[in-house]
Amino acid sequence: MSTAASARGAGSAAAGGTGGRRDAEATKAAILRAVRHFLARQPHADITLKAVAERAGVSAPLILKYFGSKEALFAQVLSFENDAEALLDAPLDRLGFHMVRHVLESQRDLGTDPVLRIVFAPLHGDSGDVLRANFRAQVTERLVRRLPGLYAGLRAELALGALLGFGVMYGIARGPAVREADADEVVARYGALVQSQLTPGAG
Repeated sequence: MSTAASARGAGSAAAGGTGGRRDAEATKAAILRAVRHFLARQPHADITLKAVAERAGVSAPLILKYFGSKEALFAQVLSFENDAEALLDAPLDRLGFHMVRHVLESQRDLGTDPVLRIVFAPLHGDSGDVLRANFRAQVTERLVRRLPGLYAGLRAELALGALLGFGVMYGIARGPAVREADADEVVARYGALVQSQLTPGAG
């Protein structure tokens, strides 16, 4: 079953009130995935709740029930706070490998990416500025604070740049070799590249 179909199924279950909190969380996740889908394709101002609802397989009133308003929904999508927590949740000496695996599994299993939406900031005017500011504060600066030694800011940006490149190749260019390769092989190879910027002597 496709990611979109799974999202619609999750949304329908929650809308029917049959699954309690678990279905509600699944539906919220489907709605957020739908918004991210549109953010990668069109300006923020052109995205409607109706379109988001149709893609997520729910009703527009249900989106308002969960998020309160379109503005509140988009504020959550423009934030990287929760994504950064999971992305950076590993010891420093294995963090690069963890980051690559997290992006790979998120794209492969969930049809989403924790940080790739920053690539589409130029589409979104003032909201793009918010996206950039949030990325710096919630992802880059958080990573910088983890890094010992010289050039921490440069190393953090290079590591994240490499990670974004991987996300583009997997999720946008849809490189067949990357998508068909064994996950452990990809993590071992690309994780070493990211890790080389995080810890002295890595790679």
